[in-house]
Amino acid sequence: MTKSEARCHLCGARNRVAADTRGKPRCAKCHADLPWLADVDGSEFARVIANSSLPVLVDLWAPWCGPCRAVAPALVELSEELAGTVRIVKVNVDQAPAVQASLGVQGIPTMVVYADGVEVGRQVGAMPKHAIRAWLDKVLASTAGH
Repeated sequence: MTKSEARCHLCGARNRVAADTRGKPRCAKCHADLPWLADVDGSEFARVIANSSLPVLVDLWAPWCGPCRAVAPALVELSEELAGTVRIVKVNVDQAPAVQASLGVQGIPTMVVYADGVEVGRQVGAMPKHAIRAWLDKVLASTAGH
């Protein structure tokens, strides 16, 4: 299982977090919620979605895609702002074409939101951070209580 490094926004400690960890990752030093942004490959994707107790925002992207690269900093910032409430997963479609095919993704960047392992929202195309946040908030509000 891939592990990513998450830096605590409060104390600066570096923490290693497995991509398919259940629950909320917390800082080993100060116990604050950690931002959760992980690169996931095709073999891990289904397990990460199934194991998440938090909603998951999946970013399907490729390194050669300019709009995908433009969205990346916004997702980093959102992972910090939404620490403990949303997990953000990046899937490189060049390295995980089976994930792209299984989701029927024909254009990138594509963002897909999962709640309780079920797709609840999809957005194709790049957006600025405030628009991603507004879309995500709307999707998550529509799934509250389900």
